[in-house]
Amino acid sequence: MKKLDKLILQAFAGPFLLTFAVVQFILLTQYMLKYLDDLVGKDLGFDIIGQLLFYFSVLMVPVSMPLAVLLSSLMTFGTLGEHHELTAIKTSGISLTRILRPVLITSILLAVFAFWFNNNIVPKANLRAYSLLWDLRQQKLALDIRPGVFYNGIPGYTIKVNDKLGEDGDILMGIMIYDHTQGSGNMRVILADSGRMFTRFGGQYLGLELFRGQSYVEQPDANSRAGASFIRQAFSRNMITFSLASFDLNRTKEELFEDNKMMKNVGQLHNFIDSLQNRLRTEQHQVPRMVSPYYTYLRFDTTGQAANHRVEQWQVPVAKLPVVSVSTMEQAANRARNVRAFAGSTGERLANLAKETGNYRIEVYRKYVQSAAILLMFLIGAPLGAIIKKGGLGVPILVSILFFIIYYIFSIIGEKYGREGVMPVDFGMWMSTLILLPFGLFFLYQARNDSGLWEWNLWDKLPAKIRWPFRGYKRTV
Repeated sequence: MKKLDKLILQAFAGPFLLTFAVVQFILLTQYMLKYLDDLVGKDLGFDIIGQLLFYFSVLMVPVSMPLAVLLSSLMTFGTLGEHHELTAIKTSGISLTRILRPVLITSILLAVFAFWFNNNIVPKANLRAYSLLWDLRQQKLALDIRPGVFYNGIPGYTIKVNDKLGEDGDILMGIMIYDHTQGSGNMRVILADSGRMFTRFGGQYLGLELFRGQSYVEQPDANSRAGASFIRQAFSRNMITFSLASFDLNRTKEELFEDNKMMKNVGQLHNFIDSLQNRLRTEQHQVPRMVSPYYTYLRFDTTGQAANHRVEQWQVPVAKLPVVSVSTMEQAANRARNVRAFAGSTGERLANLAKETGNYRIEVYRKYVQSAAILLMFLIGAPLGAIIKKGGLGVPILVSILFFIIYYIFSIIGEKYGREGVMPVDFGMWMSTLILLPFGLFFLYQARNDSGLWEWNLWDKLPAKIRWPFRGYKRTV
């Protein structure tokens, strides 16, 4: 490797690692805020939060790499141009394409790595991340008994306290407990003046020590004229133990989530798409056979004697008109309604099946598009940095954010239109790349010719055959 390549790669490596880390942090923060409501108040340990952060950070890698390449390319060549190093290299007879070659090769390697990562690592991270997130959503909120509010988080009990005292809020005043464990409604009630709350057996159980209270039990009695007997028992101290097993995090088998499209690689997606398309073709071919029973030929009664008598009397050549009974009309109307209902349900089912096939195709294209985005961002960032000749974190960040927002917006639009069938899935997924590719080629052309960003003399670039009729024309001011 030549010294020039080492110089450029060293100038590129630092900004790339820095911007990649910053972009990862920003996207991860935005992603965690999206699911913040599902995590707050559940007393999750650092190990669970750490796992979720790790899995989500893995999912952000294919999205972070294009933006990191764009920003680092701008910073690298912008800094070289700002310090006149790029000019010095050009004056030694080295072309711009040769200067860009080491970063181009690095971008190609990053694109290949991104595709491998997106195809092999991301599906596994999706499986673990979203299965864990599902279990966290199903988990109950941590034990939080608030004053003046009925709390029913413990299965079989409803608890209400008037006040909570103490540094840890473990002293309860004015306690009311409804016991529903017997399945008899509100027939078992416990009242106490005060109590103390603490955990037992390593936090698996909640102990509630009650002071100066009474328990009330209503028991149905068929022999009593009142229909029930009422039992009241006073106590000075009573201990109740509640199980906290329902607050534990119960993990669901990950195999139950494997059929989701986000948990599959390209080969598995293609196999699933083929099965969906075969199913769609089979059902389309079965539609005529399933509709045919609704259509029958009805024989009309044409024995109208009165009409025939009038034909003989007046000698008028009137054709025999069919006489259709009311039952025949009702039968035909019922069959028409059945056909319409069948056609509606079948059309909706086939449309959903086609839409599901499109969704799986979107996941396939996503893996290729996100990898190609790395090369696209290099094609935009590297020559643009050589043109504007501004390094640092000012102008490169603004330009990078602008182009990435444009790319992101068109990516969302194309995916949405492809998912809804407004445009073909392949065109919708590649639309953002096709829109920004001319910009990258234009910037590369301008940088090779040492032109400014918008310094482009279209007249001189036209072929001579096109300019020939206007050679003698002089523009007047």
